[in-house]
This record gives sequence, structure tokens and C-alpha cells, in this order.
Amino acid sequence: MEGATNAWELEGTVLIACNCDYGCPCNFNARPTHGNCEGGWTWHVDRGRYGDVPLAGITFCVFVQWPGAIHEGNGEALILVDERADQAQREAVGTLVGGDVGGPWGILGWTWPTVHGPLAVPFELELAGLDSRLRVGEHVELELEPIRNPVTGAEVHPGAVLPEGLIVKRAEFGSSKLYRVRNGISFDHTGRYVAIGPFSYAGP
Repeated sequence: MEGATNAWELEGTVLIACNCDYGCPCNFNARPTHGNCEGGWTWHVDRGRYGDVPLAGITFCVFVQWPGAIHEGNGEALILVDERADQAQREAVGTLVGGDVGGPWGILGWTWPTVHGPLAVPFELELAGLDSRLRVGEHVELELEPIRNPVTGAEVHPGAVLPEGLIVKRAEFGSSKLYRVRNGISFDHTGRYVAIGPFSYAGP
């Protein structure tokens, strides 16, 4: 498809998880906590389309192992899309995350030259703010929970407004009660940074 037929727009909720400390230095243009990044994003589309292909209700994710900071590249990615998507929807998601039509993937896509997928797999997603849960076949397990005060154990509820944010402009910050990725790439970073917030992208 060329020209205006390539127009697309997506709105919904994005879940973010990585191996950094709470808050994630990348949000503030600092280096990742441990020098490398093992993280990713899950997008659930409430409203959207790619050209004439409707994408409302579709969920997909990108998880990546980068040897250093994201902007230094050389990452290895696992890209997954809900198996309930039809062939046209899967192709649309593949085009979007490929980075050639803009959005956050147009800026980040070059940082993961090695790609597993996109793979169509079963998604189980329960959106409930900082109690959200995600299971993606045998590939991903992610459970969010609020951060707790280390002295009192009381829940705390930080967040951030990120006007220049690529993925999200406003997010609630939490902790990963469970965060495992395997098959293609593999890591376990339970008890680290997570975030959830609304997203709205469009292009070209």
C-alpha cells in the first residue's frame, strides 16, 4: 500500500517492563541501571486501524535483550501477536513494528537487528492498572503490583509525565510481581520496574 492508504492510528494501553530499578533511568535520558536493557512493551489496542485493516482488540508485544543502552543497538527481539488476529491484522502489526511507517517503532526498530517473529500465540491479558496480568503462550509471564515502602510495607504510587516520551506520555510506575521471558530470548527480572499507561500513535 502506498500514500494515504498507509495511514494508521492506534490508541490503547501499554504495559512496560524491564530489568531496571523502579522508575527506569531511560525515562530520564540516563543509562540503564545495570548497563544493559532487557525489557519490552505490550500494546493492547482499544481503537485503531492500519489502512483499511481494523486493529481494535488486538494485543501485541516486543521484548528485547540489548547488550547496552537501547540507543546503542545490537538488540535481539521477540515479537508476538495475539493468535486471534486474522492474517491481515498480523501483517499490519508486522509492518508497524518493522519500523518503516513511523510511530515509536520507526525510532526504535533499528535497535533490534535480530528478530524472532512476529509469532502468533495465545494471549491472556487482564488490564487492571497496577494489578494487571499478562501471559503470552509459553513465551512471557508478567504480573504487575504496586511498589511498597521498604520500611512499612505500605503501597506507594509514583508515576511520571513524559511529554517527549516515545512509548507513553503519562504512566503509573510499579513493580514486577512476576516477569519472565523465554523462547528466542530468555530472562527473569521479577521485582523490577514496570509501568502502565495510555498510548496514542498515528502515521504517516
